[in-house]
Amino acid sequence: MIPSYELPSSNEIAVREQKLRAIKAEMRDSVFEITLSRPERLNTFDVEMQRDFTALQLHIERDPVIRCVTIFGAGERAFGAGADLRWFEQEWRTPRFRTEYRWIHDFFDTLERIEVPVIAAVFGTCACGGLELAMACDFRIAADDTRCGFTEGNINLIPGSGGCSRLVKMIGPAWTKELVMAGEFINAERAMSIGLITRVVPKASLATEARALADRLVKKAPQALGAAKAVINVCQSIESTSGRVLERMAQSSLIVSQDHAEGVKAFREKRPPKYSGK
Repeated sequence: MIPSYELPSSNEIAVREQKLRAIKAEMRDSVFEITLSRPERLNTFDVEMQRDFTALQLHIERDPVIRCVTIFGAGERAFGAGADLRWFEQEWRTPRFRTEYRWIHDFFDTLERIEVPVIAAVFGTCACGGLELAMACDFRIAADDTRCGFTEGNINLIPGSGGCSRLVKMIGPAWTKELVMAGEFINAERAMSIGLITRVVPKASLATEARALADRLVKKAPQALGAAKAVINVCQSIESTSGRVLERMAQSSLIVSQDHAEGVKAFREKRPPKYSGK
């Protein structure tokens, strides 16, 4: 699908899909669907998946057709169980390990940063790097059989791809220590109650629910969604006065947009708006 940094247009994706080795990706209208595809290894990350992440990172940032991203896991047992243990068993040199780990972080950071909504549809085991991937998304829909947790402490490591830094902002220090230090797994209902996931659905309807949410999101004004995501993300780390300045800056740009005028007109005419992203 994306063999190098020369990126295809959206209508070429199906032709090049076979170039991705550990991930499947396809466009469904304006929704870009990514599927972790190593079910025999619980969709754990390996070198090939790491390379796929890098290719996808550039693609989703550059393709203007993409209005939403959804992430699924193949198989029935796990959305993702983190890094393949064999990846850790290499004879790493510390600087090289930091570099290769950052490449994974870059993909996660891109999901968090891009100004389109990103949905994770998780089920079964959602642990370690798999959970950190889901945490980088804007929406985390979980099947009712989901188990979330971090087991890095069992091999003298820590969650190193957001499992400390993102998690503490998401659920606070007490629950972060419970998951990271005690290494306890929690079920979907508990995960939702502490803010780790946003909704729980029956496993049989997980993909349907994720796609329905994506379809609702792509009908909304893309500039407004992108601005809201950017402002909300930044406001997690700045004081409220600066946050309100950002809100005014975003709003002052949106108020003069064609899509704002279209939204108002459609509301008055009692019809669905037709947004152009302008």
